[in-house]
Amino acid sequence: MARFYRYFMFLTFIILLAGCKSKKASLSGEEEIDYSDFVDFFPEVKFPYQFNDTHVMGKDNDSLLISQKVFTQFVPDSILTQLFGKTAKVKIYPMGKAKSDDTYLFAKIVWGTKKMAMVVAFDKNKNFVAAMPILQPDQSPATKQSAVMDVRQTFSKIITRKNADGSTSDGKDVYVLNNDAHEFMLIMTDALDDKMTELINPIDTLPRKQKYSADYGSGKQNLVSIRDNKRAGKFTFFVHFEKNNGECTGEIKGEAVMKSATDAEYHEPGDPCGLKFTFSANAVKLEELGGCGSRRGLRCSFNGSYTRKKEIKPKPVKTKKTTGK
Repeated sequence: MARFYRYFMFLTFIILLAGCKSKKASLSGEEEIDYSDFVDFFPEVKFPYQFNDTHVMGKDNDSLLISQKVFTQFVPDSILTQLFGKTAKVKIYPMGKAKSDDTYLFAKIVWGTKKMAMVVAFDKNKNFVAAMPILQPDQSPATKQSAVMDVRQTFSKIITRKNADGSTSDGKDVYVLNNDAHEFMLIMTDALDDKMTELINPIDTLPRKQKYSADYGSGKQNLVSIRDNKRAGKFTFFVHFEKNNGECTGEIKGEAVMKSATDAEYHEPGDPCGLKFTFSANAVKLEELGGCGSRRGLRCSFNGSYTRKKEIKPKPVKTKKTTGK
């Protein structure tokens, strides 16, 4: 009987010990975390690993929250600063983990009402190598995005657009990790076709009676659109640009507040991105005031000057006069 009791207690201890080891450490606090605990917090995924903008925009499970303090123990805080600004507070959630010679972690980053997916790479010595936003849901109802990591360890950003004529167009950028350069390097681009002949301006129908209300820019894909706002001292704006031969794009829509006769600023609670508008007689100059990396590519910015376009008013339709007999 005593032998059976000792055996029972030993078995219970083994079960409890195994349970403790299998339980993941919480990463929502500010305490120091081991690299192994950090990586193990991400569920393992198999190649090819694929997800889309619907997954990224889905509901978050706060029991899986990774605090910004813990995340930046392993990922340089300059990565988040470049994307969201110095004062931004973000939430991070694990999406997946893929291992080969290097370790890749996929994380969802949430700031305010906006979300993105990021891939972070560590080498075999547990050293941080690089990080890259791999999926950023946009504001266009005509586009769908997805991302995939295949068995060759290449990362594809894929966008599908529904065109006005009912057809669809696909575009893809393919990246690979360059350990020596400490970056994800673009190795192939399959650009969207040219069926979308003109940018759709979502605020085009709003009034443009105020002094600076107009369209500014050049070409069909570079636009700063300013429209009247119902509240005094404010205006509604939409900005879209394409730089570096279309390799870097940016887009943002919101409301700005006039700070002086010629200057205005955009700030929104929960959004680290800030913009300054400086108006002259025939142009507007844009300057980033905060981390706008989530609204554009990392190798370009909203900074620049845009020339005012002449308003093209629709010609009145002439009607034929009729004479009575």
